[in-house]
Amino acid sequence: MTAEPLEHALDRHEHLTGTAPFPGPRRLVLRTARESDLPELQRLDTEVFQEVAYPAFLLRQLYDVYAEHLLVLDDGGGRLRGYVLAATTALSRDSWILGLCVAEDRRRHGLGRELMLEILARLRHCGIERVRLTVEPANRAAILLYRSLGFRPEQPDAGLRRDYFGPGEDRQVMCLALPRLP
Repeated sequence: MTAEPLEHALDRHEHLTGTAPFPGPRRLVLRTARESDLPELQRLDTEVFQEVAYPAFLLRQLYDVYAEHLLVLDDGGGRLRGYVLAATTALSRDSWILGLCVAEDRRRHGLGRELMLEILARLRHCGIERVRLTVEPANRAAILLYRSLGFRPEQPDAGLRRDYFGPGEDRQVMCLALPRLP
Protein backbone atom coordinates (compact mmCIF):
# COMPACT_ATOMS: atom_id res chain seq x y z
CA MET A 1 0.00 0.00 0.00
CA THR A 2 1.33 3.43 -0.92
CA ALA A 3 0.80 6.47 1.25
CA GLU A 4 -0.71 9.42 -0.57
CA PRO A 5 1.63 12.42 -0.69
CA LEU A 6 0.64 14.63 2.21
CA GLU A 7 1.34 18.32 1.88
CA HIS A 8 0.67 20.51 4.85
CA ALA A 9 2.04 23.73 6.21
CA LEU A 10 4.05 23.89 9.39
CA ASP A 11 2.23 27.01 10.45
CA ARG A 12 5.07 28.57 12.39
CA HIS A 13 6.41 32.10 12.49
CA GLU A 14 9.96 33.18 11.80
CA HIS A 15 10.98 33.14 15.46
CA LEU A 16 10.22 29.40 15.61
CA THR A 17 11.93 28.43 12.37
CA GLY A 18 15.06 30.55 12.56
CA THR A 19 16.07 33.64 10.66
CA ALA A 20 14.35 33.90 7.32
CA PRO A 21 16.61 34.79 4.36
CA PHE A 22 14.07 37.38 3.19
CA PRO A 23 12.22 40.12 5.09
CA GLY A 24 9.24 38.85 7.03
CA PRO A 25 8.38 35.36 8.21
CA ARG A 26 8.49 32.43 5.80
CA ARG A 27 6.03 29.62 6.14
CA LEU A 28 7.62 26.21 5.70
CA VAL A 29 5.76 23.48 3.88
CA LEU A 30 6.50 19.85 4.67
CA ARG A 31 5.88 17.90 1.48
CA THR A 32 7.00 14.97 -0.60
CA ALA A 33 10.09 15.77 -2.68
CA ARG A 34 9.77 16.35 -6.41
CA GLU A 35 12.28 15.57 -9.12
CA SER A 36 12.82 19.29 -9.61
CA ASP A 37 14.05 19.49 -5.98
CA LEU A 38 17.14 17.37 -6.66
CA PRO A 39 19.63 20.22 -7.30
CA GLU A 40 18.45 22.07 -4.20
CA LEU A 41 18.48 18.84 -2.19
CA GLN A 42 22.11 18.30 -3.26
CA ARG A 43 22.97 21.85 -2.20
CA LEU A 44 21.39 21.39 1.23
CA ASP A 45 22.95 17.96 1.80
CA THR A 46 26.40 19.30 0.87
CA GLU A 47 25.94 22.40 3.05
CA VAL A 48 25.06 20.31 6.11
CA PHE A 49 27.06 17.11 5.67
CA GLN A 50 30.03 18.54 3.73
CA GLU A 51 32.57 15.78 2.95
CA VAL A 52 30.11 12.97 3.83
CA ALA A 53 27.23 14.36 1.75
CA TYR A 54 25.54 12.05 -0.70
CA PRO A 55 26.93 12.38 -4.25
CA ALA A 56 24.40 13.81 -6.71
CA PHE A 57 24.08 10.53 -8.62
CA LEU A 58 23.21 8.65 -5.42
CA LEU A 59 20.63 11.23 -4.35
CA ARG A 60 19.09 10.81 -7.81
CA GLN A 61 18.91 7.03 -7.40
CA LEU A 62 17.56 7.28 -3.85
CA TYR A 63 14.86 9.62 -5.15
CA ASP A 64 14.00 7.19 -7.95
CA VAL A 65 13.61 4.29 -5.51
CA TYR A 66 12.23 5.95 -2.38
CA ALA A 67 10.50 9.14 -3.58
CA GLU A 68 7.37 8.54 -1.51
CA HIS A 69 9.54 8.50 1.63
CA LEU A 70 11.65 11.54 0.81
CA LEU A 71 10.12 14.56 2.55
CA VAL A 72 11.38 18.12 2.37
CA LEU A 73 10.84 21.42 4.16
CA ASP A 74 10.24 24.05 1.48
CA ASP A 75 10.46 27.74 2.41
CA GLY A 76 8.47 28.84 -0.65
CA GLY A 77 11.39 30.94 -1.87
CA GLY A 78 13.17 28.23 -3.81
CA ARG A 79 15.23 26.90 -0.88
CA LEU A 80 14.86 23.63 0.94
CA ARG A 81 15.46 23.90 4.68
CA GLY A 82 15.42 20.23 5.61
CA TYR A 83 14.71 16.68 4.52
CA VAL A 84 14.21 13.16 5.79
CA LEU A 85 14.67 10.00 3.73
CA ALA A 86 13.52 6.50 4.63
CA ALA A 87 14.26 3.28 2.75
CA THR A 88 11.93 0.29 2.79
CA THR A 89 11.96 -3.16 1.24
CA ALA A 90 9.15 -5.11 -0.35
CA LEU A 91 9.91 -8.30 1.55
CA SER A 92 10.11 -7.14 5.13
CA ARG A 93 8.44 -4.77 7.55
CA ASP A 94 11.72 -2.97 8.28
CA SER A 95 12.86 0.48 7.27
CA TRP A 96 16.01 2.57 7.62
CA ILE A 97 16.20 6.32 8.01
CA LEU A 98 18.96 7.16 5.52
CA GLY A 99 19.09 10.86 6.23
CA LEU A 100 17.72 13.62 8.40
CA CYS A 101 18.90 17.13 7.68
CA VAL A 102 17.90 20.62 8.81
CA ALA A 103 19.66 23.77 7.58
CA GLU A 104 21.86 25.26 10.27
CA ASP A 105 19.88 28.50 10.47
CA ARG A 106 16.67 26.54 11.13
CA ARG A 107 17.89 24.16 13.84
CA ARG A 108 16.68 23.95 17.43
CA HIS A 109 13.07 24.79 16.56
CA GLY A 110 11.56 21.31 16.33
CA LEU A 111 11.83 20.91 12.55
CA GLY A 112 13.84 17.68 12.77
CA ARG A 113 11.14 16.33 15.07
CA GLU A 114 8.41 17.40 12.62
CA LEU A 115 10.18 15.61 9.77
CA MET A 116 10.70 12.46 11.85
CA LEU A 117 7.11 12.38 13.13
CA GLU A 118 5.75 12.69 9.60
CA ILE A 119 7.99 9.99 8.12
CA LEU A 120 7.29 7.63 11.03
CA ALA A 121 3.54 8.13 10.54
CA ARG A 122 3.87 7.37 6.82
CA LEU A 123 6.00 4.29 7.48
CA ARG A 124 3.50 3.02 10.04
CA HIS A 125 0.68 3.60 7.53
CA CYS A 126 2.61 1.46 5.02
CA GLY A 127 2.83 -1.43 7.51
CA ILE A 128 6.43 -0.91 8.61
CA GLU A 129 7.01 -2.41 12.05
CA ARG A 130 10.64 -1.53 12.79
CA VAL A 131 12.72 1.51 11.90
CA ARG A 132 16.49 1.72 12.28
CA LEU A 133 18.98 4.51 11.85
CA THR A 134 22.61 5.25 12.47
CA VAL A 135 24.01 8.30 14.18
CA GLU A 136 27.50 9.57 14.87
CA PRO A 137 28.16 8.79 18.56
CA ALA A 138 29.29 12.39 19.22
CA ASN A 139 26.08 13.90 17.80
CA ARG A 140 24.34 14.35 21.16
CA ALA A 141 21.53 16.54 19.79
CA ALA A 142 20.51 13.89 17.25
CA ILE A 143 20.76 11.09 19.81
CA LEU A 144 18.54 13.04 22.22
CA LEU A 145 16.00 13.67 19.45
CA TYR A 146 15.89 10.01 18.45
CA ARG A 147 15.62 8.85 22.08
CA SER A 148 12.74 11.29 22.65
CA LEU A 149 10.94 9.64 19.71
CA GLY A 150 11.39 6.18 21.26
CA PHE A 151 14.50 4.97 19.44
CA ARG A 152 16.81 2.81 21.56
CA PRO A 153 20.28 1.37 20.97
CA GLU A 154 19.94 -1.83 18.98
CA GLN A 155 22.62 -3.76 20.84
CA PRO A 156 23.48 -4.09 24.54
CA ASP A 157 26.74 -2.15 24.07
CA ALA A 158 24.73 1.04 23.37
CA GLY A 159 24.41 0.04 19.72
CA LEU A 160 27.95 1.20 18.95
CA ARG A 161 29.25 -0.35 15.75
CA ARG A 162 32.96 0.27 15.29
CA ASP A 163 34.10 1.19 11.77
CA TYR A 164 30.50 1.02 10.51
CA PHE A 165 31.25 3.32 7.55
CA GLY A 166 34.95 2.40 7.37
CA PRO A 167 38.00 2.90 9.59
CA GLY A 168 37.31 5.42 12.34
CA GLU A 169 33.70 5.94 11.21
CA ASP A 170 31.85 4.49 14.20
CA ARG A 171 28.07 4.77 14.39
CA GLN A 172 25.43 4.09 16.98
CA VAL A 173 22.62 1.94 15.57
CA MET A 174 19.22 2.77 17.03
CA CYS A 175 15.88 1.04 16.54
CA LEU A 176 12.21 1.86 17.04
CA ALA A 177 9.32 -0.61 17.02
CA LEU A 178 6.26 0.96 15.42
CA PRO A 179 2.92 -0.12 16.83
CA ARG A 180 0.54 -1.68 14.34
CA LEU A 181 -2.45 0.30 13.19
CA PRO A 182 -5.75 -0.94 14.62
